[in-house]
Parts: sequence; C-alpha cells; structure tokens
Amino acid sequence: MKDKIKEIEKQIDAAVSDIQTSKNLMEIKMKFLGKTGEISTLMKNMRDVPAEERPSLGKVLNALRQFAEERFASIEEKIKKAELKKRYAEEKIDVTMPGKETADGAYHPNTLIRQELISIFSGMGFEVFEGPEIENEYYNFTALNTPDDHPARDMQDTFYIDANTLVIEDEYYGETGNLLLRTQTSAGQIRVMENKKPPIKILSPGKVYRSDDDATHSPMFSQMEGLVVDKGITLCDLKGMLDEFAKKIFGSGVKTRLRPSYFPFTEPSVEVDVSCFECGGKGCRLCKGTGWIEVLGAGMVNRRVLEGCGVDPDVYTGFAFGMGIERIAMLKYGINNMKLLFEGDVRFLKQFKA
Repeated sequence: MKDKIKEIEKQIDAAVSDIQTSKNLMEIKMKFLGKTGEISTLMKNMRDVPAEERPSLGKVLNALRQFAEERFASIEEKIKKAELKKRYAEEKIDVTMPGKETADGAYHPNTLIRQELISIFSGMGFEVFEGPEIENEYYNFTALNTPDDHPARDMQDTFYIDANTLVIEDEYYGETGNLLLRTQTSAGQIRVMENKKPPIKILSPGKVYRSDDDATHSPMFSQMEGLVVDKGITLCDLKGMLDEFAKKIFGSGVKTRLRPSYFPFTEPSVEVDVSCFECGGKGCRLCKGTGWIEVLGAGMVNRRVLEGCGVDPDVYTGFAFGMGIERIAMLKYGINNMKLLFEGDVRFLKQFKA
C-alpha cells in the first residue's frame, strides 16, 4: 500500500507538469480524486488493511489527498490566468478600425401592400380582425351560404385536416363539421358578426390555402377581406369606397367599374375592375388590350348570411369585398410570376422599399 502511495505521488508530479488546459486538468483530477479515482480506490481498500495498521496508513492517505489537492489548485490558478490572457488577446478590438458596414434590409412586397391596405382602410374607419387559419366547415362554408355540393368543398380544392392530429380548443371550434385550412378570410367576418352588434366595419387580412398551383396561383397566399354592416348601406357606398381605395393604391387617375358576378355569400355580387394604370385605359399588355384590370370581388352581404349570424336583414344591410394581396402586389410592382414572392431571393426582395 505504501509503495502504491509513493507511485501515485510520482504520477501526480508527472501529470501536473504536462497540463496545458482546464480540460486536461479536470481529466487528471478525476483520474486521481474522482469517485473511482486512484486515491479514492485506495481509501475504499482500507477495510482490507489490518486494524492495527489503519491509523498510520490513514494519515499517509490523507496526506496524499492533501498533496494532490494542493498541487491541482496551484496549477489551476496558473492555467486560468494563462487562458484568460489568451482570451483577451483573441478578443482584442482595435477601436480605430472602421466598423463593418451592415446592409439595409427591405420589406417583402406582401408586407408593403398589406401595410398600405391597412393604412388606407383604417383611414376610412375600419378595424382589423385576424381569424384562425385552421377553421371548420361551418365558418368557412356553411355560414357563408355555400351549398353542400359546391365544388369548393371538394377534397381537390380544400385542404382538410384530421382533427385527431391536433390539440385544439373545443369551445373555439365546436362540433360544426370537419376542420380545414381556411380557403378565405371571409370566415372571420362570420365570427365578428356572431359576437358584435352592428354597426360593424372590419378588415380581415391573413393567409389562406387552396389546392391550386401555377404562375399566378399558389397553394398558400394572402387575402384581405372587408365587411361593413349598418343601417342604410347600399351598393353605392361600396362603389364609393372602392373608388377611394383604387385611387390611393394605384394612382389618382384610376377609375373603377363593377361587373355582375356570383358569390354564395353576397347578393348582388360583383367583380371590380380598375382602369389600367399602365396605359390609362388605352389598351396594353398589362390589361390585355381591354383598358381594364380585375382586382377584387365584392357584393352586398346575402340576407341568409346576416340571418345566420343573428343580424336582422330588414333593419341592417352590408357589403363585403375581398382581394388577394399577392395579386395587388403583382399589379402594382409589375411582378409577372407569383413564385417570386415565395422564393426568398434577396436580389428580388431588395428592390422594394417602404
């Protein structure tokens, strides 16, 4: 046992002389002083030593432990100072050197258009409401007067979700049909009308999802819906508001026109065109020679939709409109492929400034 103790002292002296880093020191300390280290093992073996030899041998072992701890402590202080000095040298900064120039970022075209639209309609008294992107059939279709056999409800047009894969709040979605990724932000209008009495004037922007993909369509895109419900609201109010919107977003000389259309949740329904801001209505490549560009859909809120939300259609009327934010961005900035808005190419994005 005593020979072993002397051997360990020599090993500690040799090991300490080669230590270069804190990591090396920790490894050596564990080798000799750890729970399974050599000194700890010797102390555990004291039970095998004759009783009369234990006191003297115990003193020697304690002295060995103290020797090891002191040697390691002294070398630890030196290593810390050396490492700190090295760190200071590596992190030294020459304050006389010119700073690194950081390139300015740029807003995404979608963000610019979204902010501009919200600013325009907020100036007309609209409040912003953002509904959930995961909806159920009731809010996305049924409450919007969409027939059960309407093609938009088909699997090839709508992304349905297995409710068993989600942790959801039952009181928010209720038991009103299958869950899906909303196909239109109009669903938010129903939620507002159910919980707020007229007058209502809200703007509902957000992402929507449809099974469609080509140069002018994407499975995920952004919409902005508007809803106004009050006494005496007419189609003339809608036309006047859209005239103001078109002038602010496309230029003061732009005019609007309404064309008959069909949407389940509005009656009458209209498609809204603006006079071509590129050629002034003369006809060009942008407007395909017609002098007009389609920008959004709108109409008077269907009586059945108002009744379903608890709003008396004999007292209140309203109008709704909806537009694709990407479409407005593509028209305003002359973008010819919708995919550019989703690729994240910095060369493309840095062209746009607030």
